[in-house]
Amino acid sequence: MGAQKLLLAVGGRTLVERALAATAAFPRVLVAGPEVAAAVEPAPGLRIVVNDEPERGMAHSLRLADVAAPPGAALAVVLADTPFVDAELVCAVVAARGEADVAYPVRAGRPGHPVVFGPRPRRALGELPDGDTLRALRADSRWLRVEVAVDDDRPFLDVDTPGDFARAQAAGEPDGTLGQPSPAREAL
Repeated sequence: MGAQKLLLAVGGRTLVERALAATAAFPRVLVAGPEVAAAVEPAPGLRIVVNDEPERGMAHSLRLADVAAPPGAALAVVLADTPFVDAELVCAVVAARGEADVAYPVRAGRPGHPVVFGPRPRRALGELPDGDTLRALRADSRWLRVEVAVDDDRPFLDVDTPGDFARAQAAGEPDGTLGQPSPAREAL
């Protein structure tokens, strides 16, 4: 894509700005590489954690967020490269979790984002190897899961390739016709 993808704009806002807006109703921890972290303005309720080793993967980033988040609280994981995950969806998944361990949107059996982890799964983060995705933690049979049924594509469109970015830019805002995941994202 020729640039740090989280600093690219979709619908007039960068991907990282969209993720921060989607989570504005909650205390937030942004885990980002140095370039993205430097581009984000400090704000009340936002803690910025610089990940100097992003090559270690998503599990490493999640452990950094876990350390920075209040102990015992749920942790809503919103990936900044999912530009159509908005505040309405985040709030719906957070509310649906109740006392369950994990909550996430699903359509036709396919899980999407955001994923909300309660305190018990948070304690298991150390078991994930570097480079791992959220899939293993989300699907762990120890957890009580809540699947939030959705009928649109917000939880499924991510930006992993130039083609994904072009589709997101063309869409501007979701209209129910997006959502073919890039092959790179199937690992989630």
